[in-house]
Amino acid sequence: METPLREPTFLILTALAGEPMHGYGLIAEVARLSDGRISLRPGTLYGALDRLVDASLVAVEREEIVDGRLRRHYRLTEPGGEVLAVETERMRRNVEAATARLRATMPSPRLSGGLA
Repeated sequence: METPLREPTFLILTALAGEPMHGYGLIAEVARLSDGRISLRPGTLYGALDRLVDASLVAVEREEIVDGRLRRHYRLTEPGGEVLAVETERMRRNVEAATARLRATMPSPRLSGGLA
């Protein structure tokens, strides 16, 4: 899996870091994590999940039939957690560098703490 991760992929892995989830739960959690900026469509989500399963970053935890339809619950794998941790650290360093530059050039109350 390439890094940096695309934001939807990052958010899918982040959502699964909490607990296994099924597709609809993932769509809702990604929307929540992104404050509504990312709205995954089912086709996009399942395409991403297929790629993540193929890359061994996500695995199917269990399957069940609900209202006559198959529902798969996905979980983050150990390699998926490692990729998420590396990407999170990369992003943290980038935020820290940008925050330091902004503080040096444009002191603002919006940059006083909590950002990095």
